Amino acid sequence: MAAVAPRGGRARRRAMAEMNMVPFIDVMLVLLIIFMVSAPLITTGLVDLPSVGKAKTQPPHVVEVVVGSDEKLRLRLDGGEPQPVAISRLAAEVKKLQAGDAQVPVVISADKNVKYDAVVRAMDTLQRNGIARVGLAVRQGG
Repeated sequence: MAAVAPRGGRARRRAMAEMNMVPFIDVMLVLLIIFMVSAPLITTGLVDLPSVGKAKTQPPHVVEVVVGSDEKLRLRLDGGEPQPVAISRLAAEVKKLQAGDAQVPVVISADKNVKYDAVVRAMDTLQRNGIARVGLAVRQGG
C-alpha cells in the first residue's frame, strides 16, 4: 500500500526542532587541541626575590623594638638591656632614644611565633608618628 499524500499532492516537511551540535563540537575540539599544544610553551613569570645579606657597614646606633612571644613590647638601644614599653608610648620612647637624629634606624625583632598583627601594629604606630627608617630583623642563613 502506498502512502497517500495530503491534498495538493505535496508532502509537508516538519520543522526541525533540534540544533545540530556537530559544528559546535568540532570548534570546541579544535580549541581544546590549540590550548593543549600551546599551554606548555607559555613561560611562567619568575619573581626574583631579594636575598638577605649582611650590610657593608653597621650603623653606629640602632634602636630595636622587641616583640616577645607574649606580644609585649620592649625597647633596646645598641644591644643593651631591653626596657618594657606600652604601645601608646612606643613612638615617644623611640624618638627619645634617637636623640633628635631621624637617621637612626629602628629595627623590629619579633619572635617567630608571635602574631603578624602585633608586628604590623608596632610598625604602623612608628610610621604614623613620623619615624621613617623602620625595618624588620631577620636571622641570617637557614
